[in-house]
Amino acid sequence: MFEENKKLYLEKYGFEHLQLKAVLFDMDGVLFNSMPYHAKSWSEAVTKYHLDMSPEEAYEYEGRTGKSTINLLARRSWGRDATEQELKDIYQEKCRIFNSFPEAEKIEGAFELVKKVSEDGFQTVLVTGSGQVSLLGRLNRNFPEMFQKDLMVTSFDVKHGKPSPEPYLKGLFKANIHPWEAIVIENAPLGIRSAVAAKIFTIAVNTGPLPDKKLLCEGANVLFHSMPDLTSNWEMLRDEIS
Repeated sequence: MFEENKKLYLEKYGFEHLQLKAVLFDMDGVLFNSMPYHAKSWSEAVTKYHLDMSPEEAYEYEGRTGKSTINLLARRSWGRDATEQELKDIYQEKCRIFNSFPEAEKIEGAFELVKKVSEDGFQTVLVTGSGQVSLLGRLNRNFPEMFQKDLMVTSFDVKHGKPSPEPYLKGLFKANIHPWEAIVIENAPLGIRSAVAAKIFTIAVNTGPLPDKKLLCEGANVLFHSMPDLTSNWEMLRDEIS
């Protein structure tokens, strides 16, 4: 299965081969089970400002920067972009609510997968739409010595967040590699669209409530139904695509 998917990927972009050097990881929904908290905090925060978004809808926008998410809702409800003050106030309220929740636990199987990737000698690159100040410390506590600060792309590093290819292109740039030298592990439709637009072999892991077709329709090359599923198949996947 993986071999055929690799062949289709190479033919699509005209690449000669995949030569794996790095794995680019999304964070929320891939490394941490934080999306339920994000969904609830977004819904509660925007409702206070007379914007409408259910927790379920938040999964559709996963991966966007805060500014992009707020403006999408503002254009829909107000017919205009939010002002800079509105952006600041709404995002601060979202962060206040999010920070009131317990720290999200690691996704089952995530630690084991990152450990395998690191031990196999591949670079581990974080590409997230998050702008959390405590990001580095949180990663170091849960994934000690597995992610380096200079190989992280956050909302502070990009002008255009997912689904733009910019975040994953920035990840390639920081790792000093080409698209055919990496794979992406993503759980969100917009993140998958971003990675595919950057021409990177993209593995979808469905850790949320969205149907598989939402991820596959965005162009994912391979889909797994959980991180333990991907982790248990890592060696086979590694050997067939590299």
